Amino acid sequence: MSEILLQTHALTKQYGHQKAVDNVDIHIKKGAIYGFIGRNGAGKTTCMRMICGLAKPTSGDIEMFGYSGNELTKVRSRVGCLIEAPGLYPNLSAQENLKLKCKLFGINKKGYTEEILRKVGLSDVGKKKTKNFSLGMKQRLGIGLALVGEPDLLVLDEPINGLDPQGIAEVRETIQNLCSQQDMTVFISSHILEELSKLATDYGIINNGSLIQEITREELLNKCSDKISITVDNPNKAVPVLDGMGFTNYMIMDQNHIDVYERLNESAALNEKLVKSGVSVSQIAVTGMELETYFLNLTGGATNV
Repeated sequence: MSEILLQTHALTKQYGHQKAVDNVDIHIKKGAIYGFIGRNGAGKTTCMRMICGLAKPTSGDIEMFGYSGNELTKVRSRVGCLIEAPGLYPNLSAQENLKLKCKLFGINKKGYTEEILRKVGLSDVGKKKTKNFSLGMKQRLGIGLALVGEPDLLVLDEPINGLDPQGIAEVRETIQNLCSQQDMTVFISSHILEELSKLATDYGIINNGSLIQEITREELLNKCSDKISITVDNPNKAVPVLDGMGFTNYMIMDQNHIDVYERLNESAALNEKLVKSGVSVSQIAVTGMELETYFLNLTGGATNV
């Protein structure tokens, strides 16, 4: 089992009578890109702010790198975060913005800011002021600022929100490169599951302050992949037919349903063979689900996504 780098235990944040985050247990493995999914107002930002030390939990516990409680101050420097819009000085260049952050961290290494600019794909911006940057460039510089101090965990709140397709692709590539080249763990939130699906290795789905599911990429894709769904009276009678026809990638879901994940164009032949073999088939259909639909089904519909 992979080492858990960050976990929370019954993490809760209450404002007045409202629980913005309600008893959340998150588990993030070392080296993972953990996609935190939830509609706007679901509690994503509040959770991330507590993990970054920008907000104090009402109750519950955060454990990072094996430390928790008051000991967390020892490892806060190992967390880089970009929460909401990056705080950039508009009249300064990318490098000048980075140098200011380095000064705060007491970092005075030759070539340090150049290396960060290379990592986030901004080597060629020169002296251009950040007020003239595209939104995607600003987000990448924001990630660059979060990289000052060489964190092991990068927390990114909605870094692709409002970006055009090119900006999204650039930010996505930046994050993938950081994970593969720097052995970094990334905790990234979004309300756009389709976009995170191209990036994340694991997911936590939050709704109304509660974490309703943690799921790996493989599990999610299995749930959403195209398949032949068969409703039968007795799956055990159907199995020899599937085996006889050479099907191997199928699963008995419950006492009436089998899902077949291969040879989707053979559903008619499969139906015919099952009926001829005395299996009562009440329904057979090729189905699939968009990731976004799966998310909406879990969180109760399309309102306010």
